[in-house]
Amino acid sequence: MRPNTLLAIVITLACTSAWGQAAYPHKNVTLVTHSSPGGGSDVFLRALAKHLGPKMGVNFAVENVSGGSGARAVSRVAQTPADGSMFYATTPTYIQTTLLSKPTHGYDSLMPVVNVFFDPEVIYTRAESPHKSLADAIAHAKSNPGKGRWGASNPASLERIAMERLNRITQARAVIVSHEGGGDQMIGVLNGTYDLGIGEIQEVRSQLEAKKVRLLAVLTERRLPDLSDLPTAREQGTDLVVTKFRGLAGPKNLPPNVLKAWSDGIQAVLADPAYRREYARESLVPAHMGHEEAGRFTTKFAGELAASLRELGLVK
Repeated sequence: MRPNTLLAIVITLACTSAWGQAAYPHKNVTLVTHSSPGGGSDVFLRALAKHLGPKMGVNFAVENVSGGSGARAVSRVAQTPADGSMFYATTPTYIQTTLLSKPTHGYDSLMPVVNVFFDPEVIYTRAESPHKSLADAIAHAKSNPGKGRWGASNPASLERIAMERLNRITQARAVIVSHEGGGDQMIGVLNGTYDLGIGEIQEVRSQLEAKKVRLLAVLTERRLPDLSDLPTAREQGTDLVVTKFRGLAGPKNLPPNVLKAWSDGIQAVLADPAYRREYARESLVPAHMGHEEAGRFTTKFAGELAASLRELGLVK
């Protein structure tokens, strides 16, 4: 073999990633979330980074940027170079914040890169609560107008809107208190400040296993396979279903090689048995969508959400 041919092979091997694609253009990548430490997006990113890093040959760092119901975090990413070095963890919150408050940088200031999961929402209470079901908690709030207190994450979050819808559907007239993340909300539920909280399984898992909280309902069409004893809100007489997604977005005009690397990397990590065991434990539903499909999904979701917010009288 000629020396220059051998050199070319060595260079090619050095520039390939774990699953055979071209090496990612950055060794260090920042993943930004509006969630506080321990909140849903924070937990999602840290678990993903642990398993995805070796596959993409990247060192991921999670950065928590709170404030403005996600607006500060979106702005942070929107103003960075479109080179694949920084991304934002997407949930419906970044769309809702845009529709409700019209920040300088909204969801449409970012480019959807990839969708990863659909994430079921659950309603929970502290273990010592007298409420044994969602119906019990609603009945208590209705019989004590203005005295029931329900926690939610930040003001423009899907969870906050879900609790507002629950309040309206049931005419419970509970006071809904929002935070900058699920971790702060959990404290209020555990100390009895709030009768109810809302969040994802991964947010409440540790307290659930410690028997500090009790799940009252899941806001899905059907019961979760791994929590088959947990009834849906619909089964308890409340027609409330919530769709939450988790993915990543970046600055506009990201190059095709970056978009492809993320799509390939997410497909690879979702198929990894170790990660599969971890996300199945959190009741996350794999929902891989590459850049183009994620973009169409985001546009459709934003249109449907705007219609729901108008129905609630929150936007004109």
